[in-house]
Amino acid sequence: MKKLVIILFNILFAVTIYAQTTTSADFDEMLNDLLSFTVPYVTVDELEALDGVCLLDARELEEYEVSHLPDAKHIGYKRLQTDVLENIPKEQTIVIYCSVGYRSEKIGEKLKKLGYKNVYNLYGSIFEWVNQGNEVVDEEGQTNEVHTYNKQWSQWLKRGKKVY
Repeated sequence: MKKLVIILFNILFAVTIYAQTTTSADFDEMLNDLLSFTVPYVTVDELEALDGVCLLDARELEEYEVSHLPDAKHIGYKRLQTDVLENIPKEQTIVIYCSVGYRSEKIGEKLKKLGYKNVYNLYGSIFEWVNQGNEVVDEEGQTNEVHTYNKQWSQWLKRGKKVY
């Protein structure tokens, strides 16, 4: 019986590792198909190592209000909140994110046209941030909720409570 439990545990562990790897590869493939990489990206690990970064959230306000990265400012997508840019120097390092990276890439392109020199897109955006176990906040503090844009996109969020 003990051998059977050990075998079942090993099978479950292998399946879990395989599922995580497959999901990550599928997520990367989706991003490679979706993004044009016109804005250089930083990974979650690279972002965590940077100092003095201005974080901009390129999602709609209702998404931002559900949760966002700590210290991120809402800039929006459909209605760009240009007043957010007033106190950001053109040489400031800016990292933009959205749900998976598409909208933030488009806003990054606009910022580059406005003369901002150090603009980066967060690879995998808030989904990757949360999937790697990082904190998101709302106006009351830490939360586990993440707006997933819609039900189709929610498949890419593996941690947290999905809201759409």
